[in-house]
Amino acid sequence: MENIRYQRLFNRNERAVIVAMDHCLFEGPLEGMTDLAETASRVAPCVDGILLSPGMLHYCRQAFNYKGAPLAVVRLNWSTTYCTSLNFREGATVAAFSPAEALRLGADVALISLTLQTGSETNDAHNVEVFRDLCSAAKELGMPVVGEYFPLAGETLPPDQLHEKVYWGARIIAELGADLIKTFYTCNFRAVVESCPVPVLGLGAAKLPTQLMALQLAAAEVAAGAGGVVFGRNAIQVPDPIAFQQALCDVVKRGLAPEEAARKHGLADSPIKEEIAAR
Repeated sequence: MENIRYQRLFNRNERAVIVAMDHCLFEGPLEGMTDLAETASRVAPCVDGILLSPGMLHYCRQAFNYKGAPLAVVRLNWSTTYCTSLNFREGATVAAFSPAEALRLGADVALISLTLQTGSETNDAHNVEVFRDLCSAAKELGMPVVGEYFPLAGETLPPDQLHEKVYWGARIIAELGADLIKTFYTCNFRAVVESCPVPVLGLGAAKLPTQLMALQLAAAEVAAGAGGVVFGRNAIQVPDPIAFQQALCDVVKRGLAPEEAARKHGLADSPIKEEIAAR
């Protein structure tokens, strides 16, 4: 935790940007992530971490093997919560990789997710047990832990219900030992941030219609007190991932306005390009 490489993620005075490319662990090959090594080669050096499965570290090693490279943030548990195409409904979780195995494969930071209110108290208790077992084992090895609170069907919940679940779920994750929290942006995200003793990262969730909208989401999360963002599809499924990620870092780390960042990095749907197209 005292290593300077980790300070970008866990220091409240700095904001972090993580690019997530672990989606195929739950949904199989997706656009922009079919060749994950190629996807990893299009991650900007300004990014602080790349989230992926430990099983993909070997194939994506070039993304982590230079000075100042992003940290390898790896997902340790597997949950039916994320398998949207398989129509699972129970939010069941199992340990997919041990922290020791992940460390041997080259991981820097562990990510462990938790889903509660699955409809079964037994299932919820099991999910907590998986979280705590993995968290304890990771910390014994000196691996910091990002705790992800992900409500069941979170992307389809009404705003007030999503906020309620994230508000108490994020605090539970912190109480269970997470060093950092990753969760949904809500209609009162500042309350979520202020209720947690550790930094909270806002995720990007579903692919937004434009890159400018994604930058605006990041700006809103930061304005509400987020310690940074975790963007996946919005940072990868774009015409020029490196340009977008550079713009994202400018918004999150340096407070640049989304419109200005879009112009600066020449994003396809930046205001200046929209004006040219309209002429």
